[in-house]
Amino acid sequence: MTNTSAFGAPLTIAPDSVLIVIDVQQGFEDYEFWGPRDNPEAERRMVSVIEAWQSTGRPIVTVQHASASGALAPDTPGYELKPEVAGVKPDLHITKSVNSAFYGTPDLHAWLQARGAGQIVVIGIMTNVCNETTARMGGNLGYDVVFPIDAMHTFDMAGPDGETVPAAELTRATAAALHTMRFAKVVTSEAVAAAAHQATSAPAAAASAA
Repeated sequence: MTNTSAFGAPLTIAPDSVLIVIDVQQGFEDYEFWGPRDNPEAERRMVSVIEAWQSTGRPIVTVQHASASGALAPDTPGYELKPEVAGVKPDLHITKSVNSAFYGTPDLHAWLQARGAGQIVVIGIMTNVCNETTARMGGNLGYDVVFPIDAMHTFDMAGPDGETVPAAELTRATAAALHTMRFAKVVTSEAVAAAAHQATSAPAAAASAA
């Protein structure tokens, strides 16, 4: 992938683009529970995007999933955020118990609308579940959704026929659906970070040229 959007135009990261970091929690390290995953570099790439937002002063939203039981239950160590994001000081922290970050507390859509934000960037866990659901809903609500698909991961899943679908194949299906149906711009973390820095350096370059 190049530094372009899913629709052919150069990728632009708005000055007030909101980064949504979804469910990067310790419970997803329980591979006996979840099974095999894809993209072992996901957390490192999440950090690169987070650092781009922190260094350019853009807003960050963190999201934490609270399951009624299991690996992400609030009364378990698995509920806690992974070290890669535990130190982030978000502009908003959302707790949810369903897939979409738009159905959590506080209300993400209301917060974005109050800020006048029109673009969101989605990273985190899991690619084809909470990330994809949030991206689809964001697109339906009219946001410009950017989806750096290498800054997330998912796990193998069993289909209704009992056959296991590998995590990498599920990721490809998510990318194809979001891209083809124009729910989101499917790009790389490198392209997002570069575009974020380029947007903030452009005014300074223009001023020096003047």
